[in-house]
Amino acid sequence: MKKTITLFALCLLTLGLFAQAEEALTLETETGAIHGTLTLTAATGPVPVVLIIAGSGATDRDGNNPMMANNSLKMLAEGLQSNGIAAVRYDKRGIGQSKAAAHQESDLRFEHFVADAAAWVKRLSGDERFSKIIVLGHSEGSLIGMIAARQQPGVAQYISVAGAGVPAAEILRTQLKAQAQFLLDEALPTLVKLEQGETVDTIPPMMYSLFRPSVQPYLISWFKYDPVQELAQLDMPILIVQGATDLQVSVSDADKLAAANSRSQKSIIAGMNHVLKESEADRMKNLQTYSMPDLPLQRELVGVLVAFIRG
Repeated sequence: MKKTITLFALCLLTLGLFAQAEEALTLETETGAIHGTLTLTAATGPVPVVLIIAGSGATDRDGNNPMMANNSLKMLAEGLQSNGIAAVRYDKRGIGQSKAAAHQESDLRFEHFVADAAAWVKRLSGDERFSKIIVLGHSEGSLIGMIAARQQPGVAQYISVAGAGVPAAEILRTQLKAQAQFLLDEALPTLVKLEQGETVDTIPPMMYSLFRPSVQPYLISWFKYDPVQELAQLDMPILIVQGATDLQVSVSDADKLAAANSRSQKSIIAGMNHVLKESEADRMKNLQTYSMPDLPLQRELVGVLVAFIRG
């Protein structure tokens, strides 16, 4: 009986520790609350904390979207946690639990996402549990993170994971051309106007969903940023991480970013794809991992991040 009670007490203690491993956080904004998760460590003193910024589209704090789940960012936070590093990840405005904070599409600007990331940094700066703040942006979050890290004092290090090395309009050109030259030809006049900061009234029907009037102000605000120019302005240690089997962002992007700032170091991880999973280059097999929530992260990734943060 005594042994049973002891085991029961141990289970309760373990469950209590597990329950404290995550803490819900809320960031109030002018349009509503942005919800996040703080992954804590067992350390008693101040520890580093990583702000994880998700990529483009309807990607939530875990790295998932309504079409597919891979849990990449959740696993990333847990991997850091197991190495004594805290992490904060959050649903972007309009996504997941932060849906109520969405702007009307015609009012949304890229700068809103940057301001949100900077606000999270400011919040973490006042928390005595943390010894330093590291900003980590994945995919589109890379550009958001590098701008926010420059704008908000208190960031000690910056990490880009699978971040593009060219402006978004150039990425769009490449993607359209890869599908079919005629798609690029249809889109090009509108794309050029948007790059120049001008809205377009007459849109080819085939391009309407991409360039609909309500989304044009956002595209204009996004297109004006060049990741190379933004990264060049950072005055802190920088880590550029890129997977060699990433179908969406290439090693050449990492090369461009690393060359932009003398404080950068670069890590190319063999066999890692865009959702940070182990994958071969074969397109079909690679894309299958985007919907494998139980597939672990590529085994080298967390070690690379921890070494940089601890260094």
